[in-house]
Amino acid sequence: MRYSIEKISTLIGAHRKGSTDATVSWLLTDSRSLCFPEETLFFALKTSRNDGHKYIDELYGRGVRNFVVEKYNDKEKYQDANFLKVPNALRALQRLAERHRDEFKIPIVGIAGSNGKTMVKEWLYQVLSPTMVVTRSPRSYNSQIGVPISVWLLDEKTKVGIFEAGISEPGEMDSLRDIIQPNIGVMTSLGTAHQENFRSLEEKCENKLRLFHDAEVIIYNSDDPTVSRCVRRSVSKAVKLAWSKDNFKAAMFVRGIEIDDVRTTVNYTFKGEEKKYTIPFIDNASVECSLAVATTALYLGITPDCLNERMSKLETVAMRLEVKEGVRDCTIINDSYNSDLSSLDIALDFMARRTDYNKSNLTLILSDIYQSGETSDALYKQVSELAVRRGIVKFIGIGDELFSNQGAIQIGLKYFFKDVTHFVNSKVFSELRNEVILIKGSRRFGFDHIAELLERRVHETVLEVNLNSILANLNYYKSFLKPTTKIVCMVKANAYGAGAVEIAKTLQDHRVDYLAVAVADEGVILRNNGITANIMVMNPEITSFKTLFDFDLEPEVYSFRIMEALIAAAEKEGITNYPVHIKIDTGMHRLGFDPRKDMDILIRRLKGQNAIIPRSVFSHFVGSDSDDFDNFSQTQYSLFLEASDKLVGAFEHVILRHIDNSAGVEHFPERQMEMVRLGIGLYGVDNRTNTMLNTVSTLKTTILQLHSVPKDDTVGYSRKGILKRDSVIAALPIGYADGLNRHLGRGTGYCIVNGKKAPYIGNICMDVALVDVTDIDCKEGDQVEVFGENLPVTVLADMLDTIPYEVLTGVSERVKRVYIQE
Repeated sequence: MRYSIEKISTLIGAHRKGSTDATVSWLLTDSRSLCFPEETLFFALKTSRNDGHKYIDELYGRGVRNFVVEKYNDKEKYQDANFLKVPNALRALQRLAERHRDEFKIPIVGIAGSNGKTMVKEWLYQVLSPTMVVTRSPRSYNSQIGVPISVWLLDEKTKVGIFEAGISEPGEMDSLRDIIQPNIGVMTSLGTAHQENFRSLEEKCENKLRLFHDAEVIIYNSDDPTVSRCVRRSVSKAVKLAWSKDNFKAAMFVRGIEIDDVRTTVNYTFKGEEKKYTIPFIDNASVECSLAVATTALYLGITPDCLNERMSKLETVAMRLEVKEGVRDCTIINDSYNSDLSSLDIALDFMARRTDYNKSNLTLILSDIYQSGETSDALYKQVSELAVRRGIVKFIGIGDELFSNQGAIQIGLKYFFKDVTHFVNSKVFSELRNEVILIKGSRRFGFDHIAELLERRVHETVLEVNLNSILANLNYYKSFLKPTTKIVCMVKANAYGAGAVEIAKTLQDHRVDYLAVAVADEGVILRNNGITANIMVMNPEITSFKTLFDFDLEPEVYSFRIMEALIAAAEKEGITNYPVHIKIDTGMHRLGFDPRKDMDILIRRLKGQNAIIPRSVFSHFVGSDSDDFDNFSQTQYSLFLEASDKLVGAFEHVILRHIDNSAGVEHFPERQMEMVRLGIGLYGVDNRTNTMLNTVSTLKTTILQLHSVPKDDTVGYSRKGILKRDSVIAALPIGYADGLNRHLGRGTGYCIVNGKKAPYIGNICMDVALVDVTDIDCKEGDQVEVFGENLPVTVLADMLDTIPYEVLTGVSERVKRVYIQE
């Protein structure tokens, strides 16, 4: 849909400055996602940690001319721009979406619940879209910002809208209800997510059900007593269309469920008619979600026979992009799960943000897009424009529609194939080299096969790194901080084994204030991979000073020797006011200036030259993770306050102070000062409790071979694995060269095979480990978890009588890292 800026001003009740005629098609809240500046309206949102008004100048320079603001910038500087001034930019965004929603008299499905919202939405889309144009929330856009952006996608071709709504606090659902205005409500399962903000599960359920206050019908599981009770009480006006396995009077009564190795058949009665459908999944969560989908689809007029046909073809809902190392020096971004215009834009945006990539080598492999409501020519012209705007230089189209509409793609290097087989057997496929490749298409085309062929398969052992968990942990620690407190994120030791480059890109993308590495060479790797954020070097060496200057790396200064050498090197290069970070030793006795003896001399020397300038002053708590050291921590803090106050007071410019590490942020939030440092906590380990936050790194391998070995025989080197019974032994392609500690062998430790503990038996070899799977139902090729969600790294560290740091950083470089982005 397109609106004039004048109409938008009226709809949101804004005070307008500027009279330039403009048409708006795109709403923007994140400056990094800009694609079509000429028709974009930017909402300068204020949050506890950021202010969108700071990005107006940048966006204006990139061509944006329409802004919703809470305060005017220098209007003289932007004479051809339109500024719509409102009391609250977020509320204005939501109000615009509300008014846009009012334009549509069509079925709108609203989905609430704790678990399964996205799966129900995506599967409902798969079932409905072959015969009707469906507009749905992109991925998991279900927040106070995501919902209005989603609803804005409704246009005159839409026949059904499907939007999910998520809340984390009481009262949040009212604004989402006003935006979505669902006439069909779907309540998924109720779980414990965000429970900490609600007094009871029932209160959370009632808050979620507020989405359906004015709905005509609500679809839910009446076997859940909490949901059923709350529905009766809270959604009194809606028709109750429940599904149930227990109540034969329910609109959707499940008579029985049959499960084999790969599929589930649901026998049901809907409004008196006995039917069945089959889905290609066997887990309980998929079955539960399928019942919500089936009930909704039947209500919307899909026939039972059609439902069965489409449910049998349901595809996995993958809510993540995977970044993997590819063959022939390629980088693969795999999104081979669905293909539509909205998700294509999100995937292209993700690709474009990876600023280290060579922009001359961006390649898009795309399948046909179905049921967009557009003519093929108009649809692929939009695809072309999106791809061009995001910097795609090579386009590979697969499918009959793309093959027939080659002229719509205005990209110089373009190739078209009827199917995947023709593509993978072509010269175009074999010549893919040194490229960043986005694979975007439906699995019905076999795009997962393209991904498998392009991914570099060096080793069946991988470290899977969840980038969303990094951000969740970052936000956890932010919750202890004041909005003005800055954050240093440690990415030393290859980001605690997770891979420094991709972790740094993710943190930079979310605008952390500093990254920190141990040595200069680690900083150089980041700079060479496109990291532009401030980088602190914690252990600089005198031989690295030229490297520091060349790559804009800011060193820690911890002694007069290192300081004098640094000053001399800077003066030789003609450098002035180079930022450094002053380390104070308050009790660790590792590195740092003496707070009692050195401060006056340090200040005089710093003020007597202009080669370097202190940017921050800091120290380390010895034991902020333990209450046992609280008295010593207080002594350290007092020493640091006295020393840092003296340094800060000697200079006119702002010098940041920081002493809190991850544990300190939790334990001593009152000591956060101007900046804090996040280390192991960022990677999911809570040192205060020796438990996990959000798991970032999961080390996985597979079963290479199974052997039946008789009692009293031995396995492994030196015959240390003596069997006390007839056993089944699994060989895993992981050993101490991969970072699997040898001390886990001989029954000391275990891994997880199909949800069960499998003890290591015998000596762990360089490349292979052996485990006892006698009591486990498994086969060759099954996945094995060495550490991760089911076997926390803290537990593995306890087995080894060490710390999680050692386990995480010990994962070898030869283990391939796979990055997951939800």
